[in-house]
Amino acid sequence: QVQLVESGGGLVQAGGSLRLSCAASGRTFSIFAMAWFRQAPGKEREFVGSINWSGESTLYADSVKGRFTISRDNAKNMVYLQMDSLKPEETAVYYCAARRLNYVSGRYQEYNYWGQGTQVTVSS
Repeated sequence: QVQLVESGGGLVQAGGSLRLSCAASGRTFSIFAMAWFRQAPGKEREFVGSINWSGESTLYADSVKGRFTISRDNAKNMVYLQMDSLKPEETAVYYCAARRLNYVSGRYQEYNYWGQGTQVTVSS
């Protein structure tokens, strides 16, 4: 099994920045592409960004392009999400996800492992 633990969430003012981290443990050799999703109260889970194992391929939701950056450090089994110019409507629980295939994807059904999430609150 693979365990994913997110950290770095918190309260930030609109226009501010946060950096989320996701630590992977367990059978990490079995995971390749990773991603971030978010879910606001009363809304469906939404794709944010995905990265393949080497980091050479990334995919972002249109709403975050140019403001969010996903990266990873395989030696540390870590994935990061740098979020800049945050907006109040981006208040949500942010989840880290991993899949056993090395293709970036925005479909949550294609991810095999999930973290518990970290709350991000953007105040106006």
